[in-house]
Amino acid sequence: MVSDVSISDKLVEELNTAEAKAWDSLGRYKFQMFGYWAAIWVHLNRIGGFKLPNPWSGLVRAGRETGKGPTVEEQGDLVPREDW
Repeated sequence: MVSDVSISDKLVEELNTAEAKAWDSLGRYKFQMFGYWAAIWVHLNRIGGFKLPNPWSGLVRAGRETGKGPTVEEQGDLVPREDW
């Protein structure tokens, strides 16, 4: 039987791996792979109950500040909810 502590430790390890792979993918202009690993990170953060801040929130803010995409109001349901 696997203890809860070892499961939590494994989730943290996988969370760190996903973040590292996401940053690496972004740095290599592999945007699809960045999205994949970022989504894995978000999922692990959620199922692990860690509630860590998203490491890419600064990138999201920078993208919004360019003024080249839809406004927050135009995005509607695409804006993350607080309960996620």
